[in-house]
Amino acid sequence: MPNLLDGNLLAGDIHVAIVVSRFNDLVTDRLLAGAIDTFRRHGVSDNRITVVRVPGAFEIPLPAKRLAESGKFNAVVCLGAVIQGETSHHEYINHPMASAIMQASLSSGVPVTFGVLTCSSMEQALDRAGGKAGNKGIEASLAAIETINLLAQMKSHGI
Repeated sequence: MPNLLDGNLLAGDIHVAIVVSRFNDLVTDRLLAGAIDTFRRHGVSDNRITVVRVPGAFEIPLPAKRLAESGKFNAVVCLGAVIQGETSHHEYINHPMASAIMQASLSSGVPVTFGVLTCSSMEQALDRAGGKAGNKGIEASLAAIETINLLAQMKSHGI
């Protein structure tokens, strides 16, 4: 059988940061509640969770990068909601923001997870913020915990 490295969902004594957009707060507040609840349910105490509010999704990457590079957090979760309007404005936000969030993770070596909704309508966004399509804040937090554990396993294997 090959060596299998697979993250688990045991949080332990981790410190996490959540960067969340205030814009579309009807949606982002639900994503944030899901993320915080997930960390709590996996044993992360409130004093190990830092929430950073930013004006909009476009402003998420810089604080996320700073938090990831600070050495104080095991993971950073990014939450926001960009809802397509009548113009192509959302395209100028989504692509650079997603790329910058990925770059923050790659450059810091710290998991920076993507819980930013990019939806065609408010209805779709609400569906993904605790409605019939689940809560992407929960998913981003679970991905953070699992990736923290996977990186720890890789380190213990000399990788």
